[in-house]
Amino acid sequence: MSEQIKPLSMRHYGISPWEINVITSILDKRFLTEDEEIENTYEEKFVSHLEIAFPYSFNDEFFKWFDFKEWDRLKGVFKEMKRRRGNGKALRIELNFSGQPNIKFVIESDESQWFKMEVEKIDFVVELLPYHLDEEKLPIGVKSVIYNFDQEAARWRLSTVFTNEKKFVNSDKGWKLTT
Repeated sequence: MSEQIKPLSMRHYGISPWEINVITSILDKRFLTEDEEIENTYEEKFVSHLEIAFPYSFNDEFFKWFDFKEWDRLKGVFKEMKRRRGNGKALRIELNFSGQPNIKFVIESDESQWFKMEVEKIDFVVELLPYHLDEEKLPIGVKSVIYNFDQEAARWRLSTVFTNEKKFVNSDKGWKLTT
């Protein structure tokens, strides 16, 4: 990882100043945090939304560099945010990681227990990346991927991939072109 401090983008609505302060106090140890409060468009039914764009790839090296203890503190804040809001469409968190490809996790479970599990299991995906991102199993030219949590299997699944101009959704029969 680079010793130079890179900017990290954080966009949000419906997040308290206290929560933003706690999150930035964790992130500011390694990043130059750029914080932007955005308008709730009401297209989605979430009371609160937090999007963090990490300027590094999602891999073991990132977690070692960022420090597992700090990552656990950040996860604890996310779980506390959900606890404070209760069940229902209260909180959506998007974690974006730069890289080849870009990787996004969407945490949005209605129930607190599932939300906690989603947050806790993100780090486990690192071990599965070589399998998930195997070029023979993906459409050609993947630029970014989205992970969603599968509650039936209780694990993160690669749900959507984007190439330069196309979007593919994972289905029982493989990747299905949608646009």
